Amino acid sequence: MTMPQLPEGNPYSGRPKHCFWQQAVAACANDGVDPVVAVPFHITPKDQVAMAGSCFAQHLSHLLVAEGFTPLFTERFIGAPGTLNEGYGVFPARFGNVYTARQLLQLFDRAYGLFRPQDRCWPGPLGFIDPFRPRIQAGGFPSRETLEADRARHFAATRRMFEQSDVFVFTLGLTEYWAAEDGAVFPLAPGVVSPGLDPPGSGPYRFGNAGVAEVVRDIEAFLGRLREVNRRVRVVLTVSPVPLLATFEDRHVLVSTVASKSILRAAVDEICRAHDDIAYFPSFEIITGPQSRGRFHGPDLREVTPEGVGFVQAVFRRHFLDLGAGQAEASVVPAPAPEGDASDPDLAGRARRYATLARVICDEEAIIHPGPAGGATRT
Repeated sequence: MTMPQLPEGNPYSGRPKHCFWQQAVAACANDGVDPVVAVPFHITPKDQVAMAGSCFAQHLSHLLVAEGFTPLFTERFIGAPGTLNEGYGVFPARFGNVYTARQLLQLFDRAYGLFRPQDRCWPGPLGFIDPFRPRIQAGGFPSRETLEADRARHFAATRRMFEQSDVFVFTLGLTEYWAAEDGAVFPLAPGVVSPGLDPPGSGPYRFGNAGVAEVVRDIEAFLGRLREVNRRVRVVLTVSPVPLLATFEDRHVLVSTVASKSILRAAVDEICRAHDDIAYFPSFEIITGPQSRGRFHGPDLREVTPEGVGFVQAVFRRHFLDLGAGQAEASVVPAPAPEGDASDPDLAGRARRYATLARVICDEEAIIHPGPAGGATRT
């Protein structure tokens, strides 16, 4: 589609095609819209890349592995007393999902001894639960001592992650949070994983919902601390396109979802405008924009389909990964679902690989599927 012929003196005359909806979105929707225009840096195979954030953050880590890049892992199972080989290898250290900006900031502060929350452990059905990593292993820990010992190892691994990362990618997922009297925030409401605790409003725990200014303040504080221990690190911010599983606000979950994602997107926009060296990756826009026509969400209208995951990965691959000559311009058209006879071994293998695109571990699922801790693999 040709560019609009604007009269001389119109301030939009001469603007590139990507600035116009008709040319950049409407005319490209059938082939897939790639909304990335430029990025401030590229990731090389030698870079150590750390991923943190919501469930959706794991998809980019899968991409790095598939392309032969180096996701950073600083915490591995060593068979220490009271620990299970669960929750490792999902994120660089065994911290589980980090849904909010405040949770990320406090992860740094707790790892470096800048904040020691009053909540050290919660009672679980089979043992003791780490309030800040409530589902890293089934049943929790057999004693307070083993929990504290594992936490010390975990903090050391978390510090190594922050200090060794060449690239740090954080996916913001939520604005709703649960906090203790001392301000400590948790990835899940206390009563979700430890039903014996006082219910909200009658005990030391409260519900909160961050606004734009609060998110910006927390991310800026985190970036300042991160730069103190790692001056070379490059940062990518993105917003999860996955809707809220549930809201504690007294309003429709759809309204809370739009409010939460809008707050996060606005906050990230402010941060990126203030820092030329921080990259934004528009996974949220790719999945939820009108050009997707809803085809990137599954039947529940929440889970992102493998086609959607594949499209996001392809766009990230094209713009951020330094793949060498002739490889960076790979198509970003969504991969079709496997078709044909399911008994065909080759087809079955393709189907399994296709399904792994959407497989993530999500702590938030415990709200409606309590189950054992440790994080079930979902597709």
